[in-house]
Amino acid sequence: MEDRIRFVEHKGKQILLVDISHCTPTEVAKIVLLVPSYVTSEPRGSVLLLADFTGAEFDRIAIDRMKESAVFDRPHLKRSAWVGIEGLPKVFYEHIKNFSQRVLPAFKTREEAMDWLVSGAEQ
Repeated sequence: MEDRIRFVEHKGKQILLVDISHCTPTEVAKIVLLVPSYVTSEPRGSVLLLADFTGAEFDRIAIDRMKESAVFDRPHLKRSAWVGIEGLPKVFYEHIKNFSQRVLPAFKTREEAMDWLVSGAEQ
C-alpha cells in the first residue's frame, strides 16, 4: 500500500501523490490512513498533495477514514487537488470538504491538477 504514496516532481516542485486509483473500499481506507504520516513529517503549510481516486470504490468506512485524514493533514498542506472523483457521490465529496474545512478542487486529469498545484492560481 505504501507504494501508492510517493513524492513526484512537477515543474521543479515536489507533489505528494496519493494514488488510490482502482482501489476497493478496504484499500482506500488503508491508504488514506497512511497519508498523515507522510504529510505531518513535512513543515506546516508546505505540502502540495494530489489524490487520484480514478476508478476507486467507496463505502462508509472509507469515507470516514478520508474525513479523518483530511482534518489531520490540514495544517501541513499548502494546497491539495483531487482527480477522478466521478465515482464518489457528490454528497460525500461535499461532506468531506465541509467536515475538514478544506478546499478540495477536483480536476479531470493528473496533469491539470499538478499544473494547478504548482501554479499558485485560484480555482
